[in-house]
Amino acid sequence: MPSYVDSVLIKGEKVKYQAKLHWRIYFTIKSLLTLGLSPIIQQKTSEFVITNKRVIMKTGFISRKTFEMNLQKIESVNVDQSLFGRFLGYGTVTVIGTGGSRESFSDISEPLIFRRKFQETELTEEQG
Repeated sequence: MPSYVDSVLIKGEKVKYQAKLHWRIYFTIKSLLTLGLSPIIQQKTSEFVITNKRVIMKTGFISRKTFEMNLQKIESVNVDQSLFGRFLGYGTVTVIGTGGSRESFSDISEPLIFRRKFQETELTEEQG
């Protein structure tokens, strides 16, 4: 079964960076109550990708949340990290679009790298 991102890529679009959910999702009450199944499903059904043309984020299996925005329409990518998030390397990534649209995704592993890869991709596309 192809991934969501693979199924929505357009001609000439290439994945530049792919982030994952942080391992901390395995150490929650929800994980304990579902005997570890919930975080496994969450990890398998979540995709956070930067391509040469847009940012694509998808979470969920039965109830799906997707977010796709062209690089040119993104004003900023913000990162919020708690004290533990800084030590353990996870945080919330918020993408803010030109029209004021805002989407947040939590428990992203290495969110600062995600933001840097977005900035590098955006600069590369502006020059090329």
